[in-house]
Amino acid sequence: MSVGEFTHIDSEGRLKMVDVSAKAPTLREARAEAVVSLQGETLRRICSGDMPKGNVFEAARLAGILAAKKTWELIPLCHQLQLSAIEVDFSPDLVKNEIRITSRVLTNDRTGVEMEALVAVTGAALTIYDMCKAVDRGMTIREVGLTFKSGGKSGVFERA
Repeated sequence: MSVGEFTHIDSEGRLKMVDVSAKAPTLREARAEAVVSLQGETLRRICSGDMPKGNVFEAARLAGILAAKKTWELIPLCHQLQLSAIEVDFSPDLVKNEIRITSRVLTNDRTGVEMEALVAVTGAALTIYDMCKAVDRGMTIREVGLTFKSGGKSGVFERA
């Protein structure tokens, strides 16, 4: 692939933001997920509301929503989008000692919200770590990935 074929690089090799001004706004959706692995006792304390810093899930939900809204400030060359909805949810698994975090982001704009969905789950996962690190420094964040996207000319993607 030559330099001219990259969308974020101009003909002289300089970085640029892609011009989307000629594109029509369309309804776009993206979903992502991440997994936080932690000690069983830590997960039980989170689920029972017995963590020193407070309600872990609600702090992480708010962090994920705020992170999605600030994606354009965190990721170079991302467009600032008019986000219509952001959802961040948690599925604790007391058998596997993990929390699956999911996000769903919607917009009616000229470019997709994949990065916003990914930043949402990552921000939520990092907040879980921060809220729990005093009792469990061995937590890991894994399996961050896009699970679904729709809208735009590339159509629908769904991870199998």
